[in-house]
Amino acid sequence: MVHLCAMRFGGQARILLAAGLAALVTGCASSGSMVHTPRPFPTPGGNGPTAAPAPAEAGGAPAAAVPPPSVPGRPRTSGPSLPSGRTADGYALSSTALSLRGAPYRDGGGDPSGFDCSGFVTYVYQQHGVAVPRVVRDQFRVGKTVDRSRLEAGDLVFFSTVAPGASHVGIMIGGDQFIHAPSERGVVRVENLSSQYWSSRYVGARRVS
Repeated sequence: MVHLCAMRFGGQARILLAAGLAALVTGCASSGSMVHTPRPFPTPGGNGPTAAPAPAEAGGAPAAAVPPPSVPGRPRTSGPSLPSGRTADGYALSSTALSLRGAPYRDGGGDPSGFDCSGFVTYVYQQHGVAVPRVVRDQFRVGKTVDRSRLEAGDLVFFSTVAPGASHVGIMIGGDQFIHAPSERGVVRVENLSSQYWSSRYVGARRVS
């Protein structure tokens, strides 16, 4: 009797069993997606909804962990967080520096509303994605030493003015000239490296790399 029932309903049982298994698999997939899908999307305290999951960065870290660009669709610029070793074209640096001629001197200043000497250097290099230290003595330690006879546009030149050692800095723009933010007369301006005042105070040069 049992054997006959199995024969009679075996086909139906197989269909029902297959349907049941499919429903079970579908249910697990839904449960799994509920656990894993929200991860790329905003979490409480996040920056709000996104249109699509963010791609993973190299190494497997989700890109959502990296701050988004300030303007949608525009690559992040860097700044001080860019990898060390990046360089900028010397003439491009000197061109940016020259565009700031006449900017006022301001002790501790680091933007076009007012610069001190090291703030001027930091600002110019930042415009080209290269991070340099903010203090003159630290700037004198970056990059590599350059002989005075081999100076190029974009090289940093250092002077001893208000204290022993490197205490003032400028940016070479080519030939014998450099540009800097001096306190005297209070504006960013161009000077001759060979002038008596600056040549007697020259302590070295660095090429940031």
